Amino acid sequence: MRDFSQDLSALALNTATLGHNVDGHGAGWPTERVIDACAARGLGGIVFWRREIGDRAFEIGNRAREAGLAVAGLCRTPFLVGPLAPRPLSVLMDDFYASIDMAAGLGTTVLTIVVGGVEPGSVGLGESLKIVADRVAVGAPYAAQRGVKLALEPLNPVYGGNRSCLVTTRDALDLCEKIAQPNVGIALDVYHVWWDTSLAQELARARPGQILGYHLCDWLADTRDVLLDRGMMGDGVADLKALRKTVEAAGYQGFCEVEIFSAENWWKRDPALVLDCCVERFRSKC
Repeated sequence: MRDFSQDLSALALNTATLGHNVDGHGAGWPTERVIDACAARGLGGIVFWRREIGDRAFEIGNRAREAGLAVAGLCRTPFLVGPLAPRPLSVLMDDFYASIDMAAGLGTTVLTIVVGGVEPGSVGLGESLKIVADRVAVGAPYAAQRGVKLALEPLNPVYGGNRSCLVTTRDALDLCEKIAQPNVGIALDVYHVWWDTSLAQELARARPGQILGYHLCDWLADTRDVLLDRGMMGDGVADLKALRKTVEAAGYQGFCEVEIFSAENWWKRDPALVLDCCVERFRSKC
């Protein structure tokens, strides 16, 4: 395992940790201030949400790099299936391509896909996963032309109905095999895989470079809101060091991205103190 006790070059901030992914949250810091705060603490990367970028992708990407940060990723494509996916299909695909263009404009190579839930009119996960495979297979060649890799992120099964019919690492790797495009891989988030005792066995299937992201947070034993009550690393029940050991044993050597949705706790704190806590917990708990 890599030693992070004195090295923050692999630490990236997902701006959701400051509430910047949800309307009505966040401390009002402009993007430039977030970039500067991360750079001042020695982080190596930053991950943005599309709602922050607008038509400034090229400008913001350059601003981050000038500060010494890599743009480690972009969140995210539209939902590709399910009740929250855009309608009609032409609008959905236009938005899919727009998210790829934004990632390319930022200069990041990783675009996260949260696939969406069970397609209306169907039951179970099978039919919806087939739709996801078909739609990613259509978009992947365009992403490859733009130098963008697509990271399928399995979500905790509690989101299966509306946000993600993709709920296991096994199914994520199966989708990659079915899509069969070299720029399609997976992203692993502690919040969504901490419970999976078969994770090491499944990751043994991953081809070199197929793991495109690793996201840090914690699962609180008394979670009160499954969407917006994630824990800071070390505050919950996930075995963070064991999880990272498993992911790195499968070949991952990229950024560790702190991504904490916490409407009633961390999003209400001073962002500077949140960042300082992220640094300390990364060094000591991850």
